[in-house]
Amino acid sequence: MQDPIFDKFKQDGKAFWDETNAEIAELQKEGIEVNVDSYYLNKFIEYSRKGGKFEGLKNSDLIELGKEIEFYEGVVDLFIAISSLNENKEYREFGITFENYIVSTGFKRMIMGAAIYPHVKHIWGAELVDVEESGVTHLGKIAYSLDNTTKTRAIFEINKGVGIVEGASIDVNSKIPMGERRVQFCNMVYVADGPSDVPAFSVINQKGGATLAVYPKGNMDAFKQVDKLRKEDRVQMIAEADYRKDSTAEMWLMRQLEDQARAIIEDKKKVYRQAAGTPRHLSG
Repeated sequence: MQDPIFDKFKQDGKAFWDETNAEIAELQKEGIEVNVDSYYLNKFIEYSRKGGKFEGLKNSDLIELGKEIEFYEGVVDLFIAISSLNENKEYREFGITFENYIVSTGFKRMIMGAAIYPHVKHIWGAELVDVEESGVTHLGKIAYSLDNTTKTRAIFEINKGVGIVEGASIDVNSKIPMGERRVQFCNMVYVADGPSDVPAFSVINQKGGATLAVYPKGNMDAFKQVDKLRKEDRVQMIAEADYRKDSTAEMWLMRQLEDQARAIIEDKKKVYRQAAGTPRHLSG
């Protein structure tokens, strides 16, 4: 996701991540607990200041640079195809709606500028605040960030409709009966690629949803990582990160959504299969 930023400021992305990881390792060596999923945000703030490698980088830049994010093959078309399921007459008849969500440790503003944004219901991602300092407006404060545990919080917020239903006053701690929650866990499909998603995978698996771990084509290290998740029963399926029609990932994902929709329909039809009969009058 951050490659367009590195390109704009002519910086080496690998060098940035190597430096960030080295700092994390040094802090941990000193006995300091570090959130490895969000620490990089501090580096972006540091480099956005006057004289920094990303001097003047601000939220409006993130949105603009989001247009340059490159997705794996078929991602945008897949999101469109999922949204298009809402045109199915039978699904509409039974009140079934298909929605896309993004839960990311990356920049929310960049996703908002990306081609995928019009097809997404809601985004959870890192939010930074612009500040003016030494005559330069730049990213200056962390307002919100995610890690492996807060990703599960986002899953529960989707489940309850927190931040999704306009005008709602509930939060993630609000007590809502399971049957009244907006999106049941068993009707979720979670797709991800890394260790930071293990807790979310676990929640979805335990509650009857579907989980898919993906890896880039030809990347043996990434394959070993997701294959380990499969062997440990942390995910139900693994596939190459190719989402074009008829790819393994696309077929599996669409099959899960269709199976979930069919289960909802069959459950609702049970109401109409009750034994026939009318109540008898009781004699007085």
